[in-house]
Amino acid sequence: MTTESLRTFERREDAVSDPELEEMSRPAEQGMTRRTFLKYVGAGLLISVMPLEALGQAFRGGRGGGQSLSVAARIHIGKDGIVTVMTGKVEGGQGARAELTQAAAEELRLPPERVQLIMGDTDLVPDDGITAGSGSTPRTVPAVRQGAAAARTLLVAFAAHQWAVDAAEVEVRDGKAIHAATRRELTYADLAADPDQAKALQQPAPEGIELTAVKEWKALGKSVARPSARDFVTGAHLFPSDMTRPGMLYGRLLRPPSYGAKLTNLDPAAAQAIPGAVFVRDESTIGVAAPTNFAATQAVAALAQSATWEAAPQPDSNTLFDYLRQHTREPVPQNPFAADAAAAAKSLRQTYRAACIQHAPLEPRSALAEWEGGKVTVWITTQNPFGCRREIADALHLNAGDVRVIVPDFGGGFGGRHTAEAGVEAARLARAAGKPVLVRWTRREEFTWACFRPAAVMDLEAGLDAGGNLTSWFHVNINSGGSAIGTPYRVANVKTQFVPADSPLRTGSYRALAATANNFARESFMDELAAAAGRDPLEFRLAHMDNARLRAVLETAATRFDWAGSRRKQSSTVGVGLACGTEKGSCVAACVEIAISQGEIAVRRACQVFECGAILNPANLAAQVHGCLLMGLGAALREEMQFEKGAVLNASFSQYLVPRFKDVPELDIHLLDRPDLPSAGAGETPIMVIAPAIANAIFHATGRPMHDLPLRLPKDDKAAEAGKT
Repeated sequence: MTTESLRTFERREDAVSDPELEEMSRPAEQGMTRRTFLKYVGAGLLISVMPLEALGQAFRGGRGGGQSLSVAARIHIGKDGIVTVMTGKVEGGQGARAELTQAAAEELRLPPERVQLIMGDTDLVPDDGITAGSGSTPRTVPAVRQGAAAARTLLVAFAAHQWAVDAAEVEVRDGKAIHAATRRELTYADLAADPDQAKALQQPAPEGIELTAVKEWKALGKSVARPSARDFVTGAHLFPSDMTRPGMLYGRLLRPPSYGAKLTNLDPAAAQAIPGAVFVRDESTIGVAAPTNFAATQAVAALAQSATWEAAPQPDSNTLFDYLRQHTREPVPQNPFAADAAAAAKSLRQTYRAACIQHAPLEPRSALAEWEGGKVTVWITTQNPFGCRREIADALHLNAGDVRVIVPDFGGGFGGRHTAEAGVEAARLARAAGKPVLVRWTRREEFTWACFRPAAVMDLEAGLDAGGNLTSWFHVNINSGGSAIGTPYRVANVKTQFVPADSPLRTGSYRALAATANNFARESFMDELAAAAGRDPLEFRLAHMDNARLRAVLETAATRFDWAGSRRKQSSTVGVGLACGTEKGSCVAACVEIAISQGEIAVRRACQVFECGAILNPANLAAQVHGCLLMGLGAALREEMQFEKGAVLNASFSQYLVPRFKDVPELDIHLLDRPDLPSAGAGETPIMVIAPAIANAIFHATGRPMHDLPLRLPKDDKAAEAGKT
């Protein structure tokens, strides 16, 4: 299979209408028959892999195929020698396409450009679980490596048999099995062309295959560019919102004017009068499909003019935190160490809050749906292709095998792409209209009807002995979750607990989810405790830290930032702060310098050190850390959803202020490589520490501890100075 033919396949837009694809409704680990698969990728040999860690991928609730175990990797070797890796993971800007390509190339002993990927097509790939939780690196990369190593092992065995030599005498280099003594060579194409190998290659890879040691890496550990980078730069890449089909219509939905509003009257006549418009009212979907996006917008505006709604009572954003505390689903626990705290030399109790914020991806939700023969193919922006397939099937009362979900590389997810609402809408409109329908959410719809990072209320209490050492620790998170709620610091008496609450907004996953709020609360609290103990924030942390990995990133950041020297230079308008944390098997620390003028906070420089085990792709990892840090700036300084009477008040980028270029500080990003440790994911943890580091810098400059995200100060220096008294 040529590179060009594979690219054509990856963009394939033909709807599936083959009876053999009914096999897709079988459990994920059974997959499709070799015959069906080869109809798509051509003749060759297929390797299936079920790693030992597959049990860990059998997540419920939409991950890894529910109760079924997912086949963690499939590798196809074409008769032309091209290797194709199939994975249920998707590329949403995080670099998984490059990383998984490198993983296969490493074990195959091939250059990365000779490895191709098919990602996120539910009819062609195994269910590797949702692309979230920094899970691709620790789970899918090893699975792909195991499959590739199995192929290499089979090539060696094949060559040894052909040449009647010991397998130990055969080496694989540049995709060739080489017998140095006789200078004979065989390739993967030779392996795939041999009919006797077909049966062996259809079996699961044997256990105990030795993977390449880090010190011997040739493809991994290098900065390999994303294979699709040229298409992105030239504009050739088709995002889901760019997809077209012959005869396609454009869909728009009628949305309520506020959360919880109920439709009491609707006259579709004006919308139906627009040429080519199709009015659809199907279960929970009310909308139109029209030949152009403009006509669809006109038609849905006409629907809105005729609609009357009954509003539902809703809390406002300025009462959100009280609302959450009053609507917990279980009692908020009391501090079991209250007596210890009361008897301690010093004790401190604080409440921290984090606002609801949006994911604000570059590409709003979109989906294109096409029906054929009672089956539907949906091209969609999602991190969860198999979960979306189930969601679409359930919504339309179909078998899962009658739904094909295809996920082209898309413009960012950040945890907000787990569900299939746009796909369900497009499929319903397309079924009613009898034509393919593309639904592209507007930015206002994305800001209003997508899910939000949940708001958080966090109560913390701790005691200190006469030497300034922690004696007890109590941390409760209301609403946002338990991620990173545990303290990495040494304390004799510790209790942490997450208490769920009923949120007035639709909330869901976000980059590092609750870890952003919990880390903000804990690290801000640690600086207040250090101040109460009369100790330097760095020294106070290190005195309570047994985690050697976390200590290493913190000490490295402090050294690179010149923590001691920077502390001596701070004033009432210039402050420095630090924070650290561990989550998802990785560790991070940051030091920042801020300047304050008329209540405005500017981050002047930031040093962030990150460690996630053995580094697979340094350039991509650095990009992830940069992206996390800059995204965290917005949540720290400005981002906050504002709503009143169930309506969002800042549903545009002119009102919801994400970081701009002028907000980017002087950056020192340093990656600690730990080849002695397994590689962990990096898409989340680096976001956690920028907000508390900024908060602590403000605290040390003004004397005003910061308890709320986003961080705000009074608009005049005198008021800021008053915080010191």
